[in-house]
Amino acid sequence: MVSTIVWGTGNVGRAAIRAVEAHPALKLTAVLVHDPGKVGRDAGDLGGLDRDLGVTATDDIDAVLATGPRAVVYAASGDIRPDEALADITRAIRAGAVVVTPAMYALYDQRNAPPELREPVLAAVADGGGSLFVSGVDPGWGNDVLPLLISGLGTVVDVIRCQEIFDYSTYDQPDSVRYLVGMGQPMDYEPPMIAPTVPTMVWGGQVRLMARALGVELDEIRETLDRRPLDSTVSTATMGDFEVGTQGAVRFEVQGVVEGEPRIVIEHVTRIHPSCAPDWPTPPDGDGAHRVIIEGRPRIEVTVEATDEGGSRAAGGNATAVGRLVSAIDWLLDAEPGLYDALDVPLRPAVGKLGRRQP
Repeated sequence: MVSTIVWGTGNVGRAAIRAVEAHPALKLTAVLVHDPGKVGRDAGDLGGLDRDLGVTATDDIDAVLATGPRAVVYAASGDIRPDEALADITRAIRAGAVVVTPAMYALYDQRNAPPELREPVLAAVADGGGSLFVSGVDPGWGNDVLPLLISGLGTVVDVIRCQEIFDYSTYDQPDSVRYLVGMGQPMDYEPPMIAPTVPTMVWGGQVRLMARALGVELDEIRETLDRRPLDSTVSTATMGDFEVGTQGAVRFEVQGVVEGEPRIVIEHVTRIHPSCAPDWPTPPDGDGAHRVIIEGRPRIEVTVEATDEGGSRAAGGNATAVGRLVSAIDWLLDAEPGLYDALDVPLRPAVGKLGRRQP
């Protein structure tokens, strides 16, 4: 059994605890938390399971890494604390662990990552013999392995379009929704997440990964942006009220341009309420979906809807990201120490999981 720790117990960390506990080759040996209120709680409680796992959460990073875990699922946020996240990750790699995480956007396309991020990771790999694989949903499997797999079914492929279409009132990160994305803010507010160049920083690596896999050269990466105000005040069950005239929907694209045409497109359509921008693409039902469209012959459209934690689409998305990462651990352990991306690490079948209930 592979000794595995989960570092962070927020939206992703909860799913990570469940995934590690359910994996037939992994053994959850520690849980690291930053919140003093979580110290001493059982991992089963923190993971939303209905039983104790006998693993008590701690904030003693030195003690946990001193045990020599073979794998770390790093589930702490990197959005607003990238320097701290990088320091944590390299610390675990230097301790000899395989690290999987969704936290560092720039390392999704590790070959083109800035030197100030890539070089510390490679130095930690050389020092400690660990590895790193960064993936998620979007960015992640929804716009790397899934569209590439589906593209192989086409005879003629004109455009690959990857969409995330979500009602963000269901997303359990109010600060991110209201301030990073700008929902409920005046229309003259400039949301950091969709400021010029930021979408390319986050999703451009996925466009480059797909271009590399498809054997095409990109002329450039472009961005488009559209925002819509709410026509009336709306009330949401999880995040309260959003006032009329404030931002209610955002639509943007990150376009990989090949020979003058957008050929690889990652598109986000995000609303705080279904009444806003009803003419934009919508999910088939429920609160959200990830969709891949292959324009060509034949035209192919695949929509993925995942649910978890009582039917939440946001939690379902987090769980699929965790599934991709946790399933990669044993592959990474068999590989040479290094820094890997989605084109290196295969999406693996659920070996040993079919019909197996979470104990």
